[in-house]
Amino acid sequence: MDKIISGRARVFGSNIDTDQIYPGRFLSETNPDDVKRHAMAGVDPDFAASFRPGGLIVAGTNFGCGSSREHAAVTLKAVGVGAVVAESFARIFFRNGVNLGIPLVACPGVSKKVRDGDLLALDLSRALLKNESSGEELPCEPVGDYALTILEAGGIKPLLKARYGRH
Repeated sequence: MDKIISGRARVFGSNIDTDQIYPGRFLSETNPDDVKRHAMAGVDPDFAASFRPGGLIVAGTNFGCGSSREHAAVTLKAVGVGAVVAESFARIFFRNGVNLGIPLVACPGVSKKVRDGDLLALDLSRALLKNESSGEELPCEPVGDYALTILEAGGIKPLLKARYGRH
């Protein structure tokens, strides 16, 4: 995993809940190729069709609130989200995302400093988000060492398989 993640921003507001990230009416779908078609459909029905893999989602506070369904994180990984940078995250969504290998970084004030389509470079090792479109640099909350280890492995399952093998 690169410690610098670059891509175009897709900006959303605060309190984006898991039903907006992955609407409940699609819960019967489990194949990642099917699941990814519904990413962010509760807030932007055209998101999956227009999103470029590697892009970053930027949001306000409380991203991923609502139910604890893992589908919300699964759909973001399946559609190719490079990272989610938000002012804050719902705790369960945060753990689900990191466990699936999605970098989730809290960055105070980010929703007021980034516009849809801006080119961003997120440096995980320096906890810094650079808006290449405006030249502005935003300090973020550092990613913890263990979370970074999980992300570098591609998620908790690949990490455990690498450490302990298959049993």
